[in-house]
Amino acid sequence: MFSARKCSGVFRAIRLHHFRSHSVSRASPNLTFVPACLPPDPVEVEELQRFVSNSKRLFVMTGAGISTESGIPDYRSEGVGLYARTDRQPVQHAEFICSASARQRYWARNFVGWPQFSLHQPNKAHLVLRDWEKLGKLHWLVTQNVDALHTKAGSQRMTELHGCTHRVFCLACGDRILRSELQEHFETLNPTWKAEAFGVAPDGDVFLTDEQVHSFQVPACHKCGGILKPDVTFFGDTVSQEKVRFVHQRLAESDSMLVAGSSMQVYSGYRFALAAREKKLPIAVLNIGPTRTHLRKGKTPI
Repeated sequence: MFSARKCSGVFRAIRLHHFRSHSVSRASPNLTFVPACLPPDPVEVEELQRFVSNSKRLFVMTGAGISTESGIPDYRSEGVGLYARTDRQPVQHAEFICSASARQRYWARNFVGWPQFSLHQPNKAHLVLRDWEKLGKLHWLVTQNVDALHTKAGSQRMTELHGCTHRVFCLACGDRILRSELQEHFETLNPTWKAEAFGVAPDGDVFLTDEQVHSFQVPACHKCGGILKPDVTFFGDTVSQEKVRFVHQRLAESDSMLVAGSSMQVYSGYRFALAAREKKLPIAVLNIGPTRTHLRKGKTPI
């Protein structure tokens, strides 16, 4: 499933299709959004196994690539990621906050995509990380994903760095509701509204035209009438300093770091790899395709 690098402060490339565990389901993965890759090198897989075996308090960071085998696309994978399939960009924080039409467009797309998105299930990688936690191997898990698949898998020692689409909150009063509850409000306000989707995106919405969404009704907060927003960090927004400090504390308690399924292009996650390097922790990176750590020409990769 991933390509990887390892060592004490440096990395070596590894290809790995699947983590394996005795308690993991043998259901076939969904390969629709998994980019083409070479088979794993047995020698390098053994190297990765030694890395994990030697880790006593492993800090794991996951990205969108870990969920592609659950049927959720990522952004950057060659040929199958969002940016490869369309010129569409994810919603920007400022746009959502300032524009009623942007919010209408976002929620209409999300309304259509939610029934399928909410049904996605964890794959082998999610379940193995859960098992590592139960065994005491995994000290802390940080996911950049908003799909709730680690939660569904049963992980508990975890931080959702960018939040989760399964929760919604009011920008004015802070009231929180479940996304499933909001779906019922959408249905009540739009009893006859229908739209056919033209594609799926990593954040749970689908592709719709402006003409399709113009009549879609968006509910306000039932307590104060404020704007409802998914409990996620949109592009252009920042992760709270409180959450960043908490994750740095968990990293400081760890003895090694594993990055799985992330190109590390987003600084909110990349900063922790930089911090791990400064602490001289052994680091492994598993990802299909290049990562930000591979692009530092003339320097030792993180």
